[in-house]
Amino acid sequence: MRVLETRLPGMLVLEPEVHRDSRGFFLEVYHAKRLAECGIHARFVQDNQSRSAHRTLRGLHWQHRRPQAKLVRVLNGEIFDVAVDIRRGSPTFGAWEGVHLSSDNFRQTFIPEGFAHGFCVLSDTADVEYKCTDYYDPGGESGLLWNDPAVGISWPISAPVLSPKDRAYEPLNRQGGLPTLGPGGELIWVPDQENGT
Repeated sequence: MRVLETRLPGMLVLEPEVHRDSRGFFLEVYHAKRLAECGIHARFVQDNQSRSAHRTLRGLHWQHRRPQAKLVRVLNGEIFDVAVDIRRGSPTFGAWEGVHLSSDNFRQTFIPEGFAHGFCVLSDTADVEYKCTDYYDPGGESGLLWNDPAVGISWPISAPVLSPKDRAYEPLNRQGGLPTLGPGGELIWVPDQENGT
């Protein structure tokens, strides 16, 4: 497995070894020991899968009561997968990284806790699967406006298809309850009642 670092500390791109022959291909999509050797010591407890049509944009999401790290891959199609550093006190606070994931390149992204996550669909449809380190908590869901000008994500599509919820999220400068990066690199989550987080 090849591991590529990104400009966001902790966000990694994984390129598994793919064995191909005339019959097709074989690869290991998850191997806890190999991930640990790459510095990923996450314990995943929930797998999610979505199917989305062309130009769908899902995000940008995170959980504030039960923070999740994610391991994302594409089963069918192609997406532009994005993470935004929302950790106050981080040198890369507000910075973003985008990676093309597809069923042809077999890449995966590891998105740590303290990052907003989203993706847009570049193919006719895309099936996306991601592993999470904590269980989904509907009351602990938060989100960032997909086209926040202060973040400035260069989405490779125009006029995306959005859910009403994703369309209504606030920009980063109006977010409450964001995590703070502690002196030892730990995340400190302080609920912000006024903002509902």
